[in-house]
Amino acid sequence: MDIVHASLKRRQPGATAEASEAAEAVDALWAHAEPADGLQHASAQPASDRIDLLLYLLSRDPSDRPDAVGRAHSLISRCHRTSPLLHRSYLPPEPPEATDHTAR
Repeated sequence: MDIVHASLKRRQPGATAEASEAAEAVDALWAHAEPADGLQHASAQPASDRIDLLLYLLSRDPSDRPDAVGRAHSLISRCHRTSPLLHRSYLPPEPPEATDHTAR
């Protein structure tokens, strides 16, 4: 199991989070998850400047692309584009930083 933590930055920091934001974000993740994403569990926690997402994804062979971070980014991007709440309240997700997992 791979666990990925990601955050979406709020368009207006300090804005009061709607009571249902966390549930709507998790619902959007499930609604837009594809089998290739390997989503097994998700949680969300809104804050004054962002919403934190925790995604649990099935592990794959390390040589498979995209990796867990890439799959999570793709899923969150799909959700952000299609969810009125996420699109209205949060900035688009930033691309994941390139990582090199090769042994040195």
